[in-house]
Amino acid sequence: MKKLIQFGENVEGYEIPVLNEREIRAGAGILFLTLFMSWMFILFKQDFTVLKYGVTLFLFDLSIRVFINPKYSPILIIGRLIVSNQTPEYVGAKQKKFAWIIGISLSSILFIFMVLLNSYSPITGIACMVCLIFLFLESSFGICVGCKIYSRIYKEKAQLCPGEVCVDKVKQPIQRTSKGQYLIVVGFIVFFVLTGLMFNDWLSLKPLDMFGVYNK
Repeated sequence: MKKLIQFGENVEGYEIPVLNEREIRAGAGILFLTLFMSWMFILFKQDFTVLKYGVTLFLFDLSIRVFINPKYSPILIIGRLIVSNQTPEYVGAKQKKFAWIIGISLSSILFIFMVLLNSYSPITGIACMVCLIFLFLESSFGICVGCKIYSRIYKEKAQLCPGEVCVDKVKQPIQRTSKGQYLIVVGFIVFFVLTGLMFNDWLSLKPLDMFGVYNK
């Protein structure tokens, strides 16, 4: 039973329980895609059915991670299969647990209001948007917002963060951003703003069905 219910793996060479960041990011990507597609169904079809399933899945999976064992999470198992050929990147389990507790809190709000009470409000909209932002940052950039909050709340410093962001270090030359690169980004933004202002009418036109496939 003790081996069944635990949080994190004991890996040789590491003094604290760890998790594999690569499968966590893969799992975050799966959940992000699920919630994002649910959001699209609401925006374009006013259909909340997919989101209700997605929220239930989200809460169920995170509950298994936190209260039983992350290695029995269906989403993380799928993530493990996807990245099984990649070298593991070990991260501290403690801050991940804190981050997932935040996820449980947000998904519980969504589950209560949307699934049990069958209602929506600005509260559910904000909770869903925060979940999407957290999942996107985790899956795309490896940024764990919950882990950062953990370091701010608790006096002990988080250990083994993704990309070693917990360690104070000097950026290598390839990581530094020059003034010229900042100007390129600014120019890129200005270019698209001007493009939108000048060609919005043309870009807003509905495309023609060239081969008449969709008009049949």
